[in-house]
This record gives sequence, structure tokens and C-alpha cells, in this order.
Amino acid sequence: MDGQNRKDIYPGLEVGIILKKDQRNGNITYGVVKNILTSASFHSRGIKVRLEDGQIGRVAEIVQED
Repeated sequence: MDGQNRKDIYPGLEVGIILKKDQRNGNITYGVVKNILTSASFHSRGIKVRLEDGQIGRVAEIVQED
């Protein structure tokens, strides 16, 4: 799953995000969603979220839970 649809993302979900400083190199930072910052239902570059550790970025991938 990608992180373009707001309905797929909720607080407590483990995701991989791309921070603003990593947009050029594509490094992914993993963490747990604290808040959803994008109000639109869809965003082509990924829904913007705040992780529990305070980092903000756009969701690049949703980590599947087994």
C-alpha cells in the first residue's frame, strides 16, 4: 500500500515516511503515526503525518502487520 489515500492512514499505524530533507535522496524513516496533517482525502505525493517522535513527512509506505 502507498500512502496517498487518507482513509488508509490512522493514528497508531506503523508507516515509512520521507522527511522534507530526504526528498531528494528518498531515505525512508519508519515510525508510528501520531497525527494526520493533510486534510484532503488524496495527495499524489503522500499524506503528510506527524510521527510519535515528532518528525513530520509524507507517507511513502504503510508497513504491513503480520
